[in-house]
Amino acid sequence: MSKKVLIVTGDAVEALEVFYPYYRLLEEGYEAVIAAPSVKTLHTVCHDFEAHSETYTEKPAYQLPAHAAFADINPEAFDALIIPGGRAPEYIRLNENLKPIVSHFFEANKPVAAICHGSQVLAIVSEHLAGRTLTAYQACRPDVEAMGAIYEKETLHVDGNLVSGHAWPDLPGFMREFLRLLR
Repeated sequence: MSKKVLIVTGDAVEALEVFYPYYRLLEEGYEAVIAAPSVKTLHTVCHDFEAHSETYTEKPAYQLPAHAAFADINPEAFDALIIPGGRAPEYIRLNENLKPIVSHFFEANKPVAAICHGSQVLAIVSEHLAGRTLTAYQACRPDVEAMGAIYEKETLHVDGNLVSGHAWPDLPGFMREFLRLLR
């Protein structure tokens, strides 16, 4: 039986940070399930780095179906977890069903990958992150440090079962390291 990976996200997820991992998992023969607060068509966004802007810009991107709602997820049925960034993490972390899902992966020492603003979801399980090292989009550094973790300035970092990446340009290394843990 192939391994099963859960991707937790919602509207305004950064398109590359959800599609790239999703398709890489399928390409490798894994089952990938996209879960969101509800089963619906998600609206992704494109975050880009442009010379005229001191931060990223945002444009509408593709639509993406959520396969399952957080309330219907049994995390024990999954081998690993991916948390994409974008603006989705800032509101999905408020969903009462998400914390037990994310906690399970740390308690069971299963692979977890968070990229960009995905670190905002990790904040809801800060008890599992205290003293650990991870990276995230630079604007998330205060959130990482507030959860008791050590912010790594490098754009890719692995700490035990946790793979973290700065932003979508880091996806090749991010997925390479995540797949290494998953195998």
